[in-house]
Amino acid sequence: QVQLQESGGGLVRPGGSLRLSCAASGSIFSAYVMGWYRQAPGKERELVASLTSGGTTNYRGSVKGRFTISRDNASRNNARMYLEMNSLKPEDTAVYYCNARSTWYNAWGQGTQVTVSS
Repeated sequence: QVQLQESGGGLVRPGGSLRLSCAASGSIFSAYVMGWYRQAPGKERELVASLTSGGTTNYRGSVKGRFTISRDNASRNNARMYLEMNSLKPEDTAVYYCNARSTWYNAWGQGTQVTVSS
């Protein structure tokens, strides 16, 4: 099993920046992909960015060029994933969730709120 804990959310003005962090512990070495999702009020959860174990990244169109996903592997059972968010817009407001998938688990964190408002 894997445990995921997000941090770094908050209130930021349009055009500002935030860095989200996801602390992963447990069998994280077996994850073939990790990603960030978000869910705005009244909307479905959507993929923001993903990063495979091979280093391939994928971004939704609306965040390309503004967001960057990365990962640090501290050890076999501990890792951190980041989402650097720049040029934030009000439409980026949502709860952001960390996700990790392997062939035998699909783990989610509890989410961190990001609010972009003047």
